[in-house]
Amino acid sequence: MTHSVDGKSRAIGELGARVIFDQIEKRYGSVIAVDGVSLDIAPGEFVTLLGPSGSGKTTTLMMLAGFEIPTAGEIFVDEDPIASVPPYRRNIGMVFQNYALFPHMTVGENIAFPLQMRKMSRSEITRQTTAVLALVGLPGYEGRYPRQLSGGQQQRVAVARALVFNPRVLLMDEPLGALDKQLREHLQLEIKALHDQLGVTIIYVTHDQEEALVMSDRIAVMNDGHIEQCGLPTELYDEPSTRFVATFIGESNFIDGVVHRLDGTAACIEAPGLGELRAPARAGLATGAPVALTVRPEKIVAEANGLAADMNAVTGTVDEVVFVGEMRRYVVLLPGGQRLVLKAQNRSGVQSFARGDPIRVCWNVADCRIV
Repeated sequence: MTHSVDGKSRAIGELGARVIFDQIEKRYGSVIAVDGVSLDIAPGEFVTLLGPSGSGKTTTLMMLAGFEIPTAGEIFVDEDPIASVPPYRRNIGMVFQNYALFPHMTVGENIAFPLQMRKMSRSEITRQTTAVLALVGLPGYEGRYPRQLSGGQQQRVAVARALVFNPRVLLMDEPLGALDKQLREHLQLEIKALHDQLGVTIIYVTHDQEEALVMSDRIAVMNDGHIEQCGLPTELYDEPSTRFVATFIGESNFIDGVVHRLDGTAACIEAPGLGELRAPARAGLATGAPVALTVRPEKIVAEANGLAADMNAVTGTVDEVVFVGEMRRYVVLLPGGQRLVLKAQNRSGVQSFARGDPIRVCWNVADCRIV
């Protein structure tokens, strides 16, 4: 599909807009739903707002769509302030979780609706509708009604309707939440491939951290109305800056202690019953400060062949064993009452343990973080 701008025909992939949230705030009486959110989204970027229910992610999206008005701050699309612009003048596409298709209209009529509102000719509407249905993998479905489609097909129609008028920005609010796991995972890849093909700016809302990791260029993790951390999926997973981010994205272990000393690029942490553990130092650490060391379960291994110099090691007792097919999940009770979870691949050559077994586990210093 193409769109005419300044007399020139341009592909939809060239229309991705830059979006800026500048200290956006939304209050409902004394309740602060969004608290000073600032975010700069590049043209054509796929950014996910990730967080639990009540974190402010959907309210933030609705302010960009124009269905909510910010209490304070401004939103820019390609440097144009839009906080006071009506939704229908923003040229922004929207896909909802419940599809929001008109049940009395055919697929073709549903997709044509935003084009009719823009007073396009019948021939152009037909051309655009046919093209966008092919784009989402539903050629020839114009005459069917939503009730005749599966959930995945209905969601494809909703995406087609949001794209047919060549929006600068596409907003997606939990669009796959009502689908089963297998179909959801399939459509995640389809939407990502569609984004790669078109280059439209996508802002996606979900509470599913795996979905965010699979699809996003960047993820903004939201909590209590503000952004806790924003970065590449690998950055958020490997280098969480807060305990909330480490907990919400993936599974994490935490060992509480105090900073005993700073040794060059490493911080030495005294943990009750475990002695001294090391982690990469971070700015602002001071001797005696209470901290938590975090390490992912898959980074921990049962030590068997000696300990390298750049490893931490602790000894404990296996308290729980869960077989999950490709791996075994062990919960280890440590001296001092803290617990560690580790995941061991289920393959030959990997030692297995039973509940009550003593176990010594270790992990690379570089694989843990202080939060």
